[in-house]
Formats: sequence, structure tokens, C-alpha cells
Amino acid sequence: MGIKKIIFIVTGCICLALGTIGVILPILPTTPFFLVTAYCFARSSEKLNDWFKGTKLYKKHLESFVEKKGMLPSTKACILITVTILMSLGFYFMARKGIWIPCIIISLVWVAHLVYFLFFVKTIKHENAEQMINE
Repeated sequence: MGIKKIIFIVTGCICLALGTIGVILPILPTTPFFLVTAYCFARSSEKLNDWFKGTKLYKKHLESFVEKKGMLPSTKACILITVTILMSLGFYFMARKGIWIPCIIISLVWVAHLVYFLFFVKTIKHENAEQMINE
């Protein structure tokens, strides 16, 4: 086994652990960690890749995005609500201390996040999701 494969496996396992923690604790973003996990496992091991694609975590958080390049409205809403709450907390605590430059940066990142999810990530209707599952 080459060093490149080992690096991909280790990175994939670390991202899988962080993404799984993110399911429980909303301070960690689940989807980006799972995307990195899927990438790393696909580049390192067919067995790990097949196993990960068969997990409930993959099916719930990534399958619709990876397969159809879109997300269910409930998944989008969950992500946007979590990000908004966390960024609002950071903004609030920094604004209380008069730290304005990071507040501006947080605001810009939040707006970019909203624009990306609302206008660039396709929304999959529930009926399409049922059809996708049946295929």
C-alpha cells in the first residue's frame, strides 16, 4: 500500500469522525467533512468507499447532493439555520466587545453562504427524492 493511499485513508477517517461529531454537535459542519471523506475513500479504497456509501450518514447527508447535485429543502433549511445561529452568536459576542472587522467578515461569509445554498445548490422536491430512492 502506497503512502498516498495511507494519507487518503487517514484523512478520510479523521473527516468521518469530525463529520459524525458534527451530526451531534452543530458547531462542526457535517456535510463538508463527509464530502472530504467520500473523496478520500474514493481515492484510497474501493471497500471503504462502498462501505461509506452504504451508511445512513452518507445517505442522509450526501447522497442527494452527490447523485443529483442538489439537496432536499429540509436538509438545506437545517444547514442554513445551524449556520445562521452559530454565526449570529459569534457576531453578537464580538459586537459586544466592539470588534468590528471580524463582524464584517462573519456577515460577508454568512451572506455568501446564503447565496450559495439558495441560488446555486439545486433544491430537490420530495417527490423527486422518492423517485431517486426507487431507482
